[in-house]
Amino acid sequence: MRDIYSVIDTIRLSEKATLLQEKNNEYVFKVATNSNKLEIKQAIEQLFGVKVTAVRTCNYNGKNKRERRPDAGKTAKWKKAIVRLKDGDSIDLV
Repeated sequence: MRDIYSVIDTIRLSEKATLLQEKNNEYVFKVATNSNKLEIKQAIEQLFGVKVTAVRTCNYNGKNKRERRPDAGKTAKWKKAIVRLKDGDSIDLV
């Protein structure tokens, strides 16, 4: 297994992520693009000391940046993981 700090990048805080947290006990993380669900589950369990019951992932492609010249750039691709915790477990975000 890889280092847990190379698997988990940041936690995503948005309105949708907050609703998932309140209703379904799910947390949203930005993770490494080459990580799989098993690595994400093990990293979350070791890092926060909670029990993970399910992991869903989404891959996002980079978007084209609009430039007023022919060599337009692109944003980086990234991966999102939605992690469901066991009832009674929670992650303190403060």
